[in-house]
Amino acid sequence: MNENIVIGIEGLTGTGKSSICKELLKFIPNSILFNATDVYRAIAYKILEEKIDINNLKNVDIKKFYDKFEISVEIENNQTVVYSKHIKLKDENLQSPETSLTVSKISNIADNKNAYKVIYDIINDFKKKYNVIFSGRDTMKIFPEIDYHFFITADLEERIRRKCIQYKDTRANQEDIRNNIIKRDKLQKDSGFYKTYDKTIIIDVTECKSVLESTEKLLEKIKIPETI
Repeated sequence: MNENIVIGIEGLTGTGKSSICKELLKFIPNSILFNATDVYRAIAYKILEEKIDINNLKNVDIKKFYDKFEISVEIENNQTVVYSKHIKLKDENLQSPETSLTVSKISNIADNKNAYKVIYDIINDFKKKYNVIFSGRDTMKIFPEIDYHFFITADLEERIRRKCIQYKDTRANQEDIRNNIIKRDKLQKDSGFYKTYDKTIIIDVTECKSVLESTEKLLEKIKIPETI
């Protein structure tokens, strides 16, 4: 049996990265989805919940909040879920526009080095048993041994359309979503999170009509590990 692989998925806001990752689970045998951004989202959500002033987090070691909020990661149905003090955090809170923008702001000013080491260790541990689909930011920097590094892109209007669909049950309107995406793009770019490398495979999904179609563009580039 081949050694397990790690597939890093990054990309622009609103390109359907999470949906693509979930779809990949159907095609990559013995795989799990580790959404590392959810660890950061958990920290951001708890910071918002406890009304901690983000402006005071410049150069603060973000791992101290990982420890403070007792963040842990478990696997459920081949996907990772995040707990804080043994309480499972709801996806609707982790994925809210407020949490998303807070993640971008914090990542732009805080010290992430020790948090990256935590994520690296989690991936290394998972890789002993599974093929890991690793979604997040700075995946190459966090896990340099990564086997495949994908960066997903799409034009702005298509990303706005997809976010409008995602937030259909909220009060968010199209102009709010547009402004949120533009702000997050700038924050992510300023943070260096849109960096590509020699190993990076850029996938444009603007014209893809479904998650499956987007996923197939990635699968064309992946050598699926053999299993016993």
